[in-house]
Amino acid sequence: MAKRRKGRYPNEFRRMAVERLKRCENIVALSEELGVHRRLLYKWRDQLDPVDISDEPSPENPRESTLRKEVSQLKRLLAEKTVELDFFKGALQKVEARRQQSGISGEKASTTKSKN
Repeated sequence: MAKRRKGRYPNEFRRMAVERLKRCENIVALSEELGVHRRLLYKWRDQLDPVDISDEPSPENPRESTLRKEVSQLKRLLAEKTVELDFFKGALQKVEARRQQSGISGEKASTTKSKN
């Protein structure tokens, strides 16, 4: 049985992965292609500053840098909300399936009105 490599990837590989992550639209496909869990890609991205990736100073102005960070945060938040939404959709589907199996309609139970 082949021994599996534990936790160490060369810095060049990490930098390349982070660069591709910045331009990538499908993070899951990228993580599968590289054989790295997507959370690890995000971790590397957070660890590597743009200054660490290249020795040259960043050509962007401070406003552009601020906007890029904000866009990145919003994308991350959107991804989190998408995951939450998928979870709740799945849970709702399971509840609906159980209701159908047990014959419960989901409507309020009828009660007789009390006489005054």
